Amino acid sequence: MSMALNPLSVEVTVVREDVTLLTVQGDLDADTATEFQHHLANQLHHGRRHFLLDLAAVPFMDSSGMNIVLRVYQEARELPGSVHIISPAPAVRRILDLTGVSITVPVSRSAEEALERVDGTPGASPRPKPGRPKS
Repeated sequence: MSMALNPLSVEVTVVREDVTLLTVQGDLDADTATEFQHHLANQLHHGRRHFLLDLAAVPFMDSSGMNIVLRVYQEARELPGSVHIISPAPAVRRILDLTGVSITVPVSRSAEEALERVDGTPGASPRPKPGRPKS
């Protein structure tokens, strides 16, 4: 049994009831795509509709990783929801641009920018205003 040279790490942060931030670290390829898909499916199962994918620490992504991103994009749109890629590493951004994925799936510089885009998505739950109690 060989150890992966660059194992995948996925940190899941629930930003709001319907929004989750997945911070991914490591290669997103045929060896790790199933693990990434498991995290996304778990969040869909728990009612998340908007996915912020922080890919800043992903040095490499192949077609397996792109297929997972596109699959969750399609599933989220049907809810309706959204997927946003955050700060992809230069090599990953190049692949996203060359394949046209970055035209379909919005790319943001930060989680805050992506969350602003989520709030502009039809059907999104608005962020509570500071200092105002929820009704």
